[in-house]
Amino acid sequence: MVKGMYIHIPFCHQICFYCDFNKVFFKDQPVDAYIESVGKELALWKQQGALDHPLETIFLGGGTPTALTPEQLERLLGLIRQYVPMTQNVEWSSEANPDELTREKMQVLFDGGVNRLSMGVQTFDPDLLKRLGRTHANDDVRRAVETAREVGFNSISFDLMYGLPGQTMAQWEETLEQAFAFDLPHFSAYSLIIEPKTVFYNLMVKGKLNTITEDLEGDMYERLMEEMEKRGLHQYEISNFAKPGHESRHNLLYWDNEEYIGVGAGAHGYVDGIRYANHGPLKKYMEPLDSGIRPVLEENKVTIKAQMEEEMFLGLRKTKGVELVHFEEKFGTALRSIYGEILQKEQAKGNLALENGFLKLTHKGRFVGNEVFEQFLLS
Repeated sequence: MVKGMYIHIPFCHQICFYCDFNKVFFKDQPVDAYIESVGKELALWKQQGALDHPLETIFLGGGTPTALTPEQLERLLGLIRQYVPMTQNVEWSSEANPDELTREKMQVLFDGGVNRLSMGVQTFDPDLLKRLGRTHANDDVRRAVETAREVGFNSISFDLMYGLPGQTMAQWEETLEQAFAFDLPHFSAYSLIIEPKTVFYNLMVKGKLNTITEDLEGDMYERLMEEMEKRGLHQYEISNFAKPGHESRHNLLYWDNEEYIGVGAGAHGYVDGIRYANHGPLKKYMEPLDSGIRPVLEENKVTIKAQMEEEMFLGLRKTKGVELVHFEEKFGTALRSIYGEILQKEQAKGNLALENGFLKLTHKGRFVGNEVFEQFLLS
């Protein structure tokens, strides 16, 4: 049963140098028509019966949802409320750029039902911000958090990045120090991954990107975990930290391998055992919807083998890991009977541990998580 929904808003006023998500410059785009298309897609899901029960989480991502004008945001939220039933304690998140978060937009978001803001802060170092192609300044972050709290938002999260070109440990420690000063209940922190078709990738190919060493990146991750723990923010997933009760319920749907609807250009979803992706280009996304057809680019039925693999590499991202009993109940077979050899090998390396009925990454294993996950895909 579907528990959550992701809605993609592909518009940005500025494209960051590291971003490879489906996005376009806001200027001269059919933004209003796109919002109506999202409404049409929601209506189709409603007709198909996928929205016959209340959803527990909604996540507006991008691009940048806060690139929209207050009027456009109001229309979008109205369409969501029209078609999407929600539980009383729904977690409704929106990504946000600090410099775009005016009081008016925040009020529209809050009044429209959004109760959690995920702000793209990345770093508090002005030079690194410029190097990333970010447009906000530290004052924008302070003002945005202050105003969000005045409007009524209690649940605010920062996205931070480390392993940035030319970044030093001192700069990373300073960013963490400044981030903690806001006393937020949630942080996400990601190491930079250089993806094809980004400005950073093109610079790297030309030998013009001052990347840092893997050892320094590992040290930054170690420092991140230490500092979060010191401040009572427990690590519940490889890159996510929260005060108790403030974990991102929407992201936990992904890591728990639960089903969710993906709406919007380039959005991915997982419904009735089928993973699908929508068309990315705006025209290809919008045209089928005008004819009452879902804008699906590709879909594939997830085999039992693939479901098990996903259960492992998604579940092991969580600090508590994969529960053996749950795996057996879900798939009718013991985890060890399928992956015994991998377990033995990775436990011997000190990357995996069995504790209280859960298989989990060890502290050491968190640094080589992707290598461990690959073992389950190659099995």
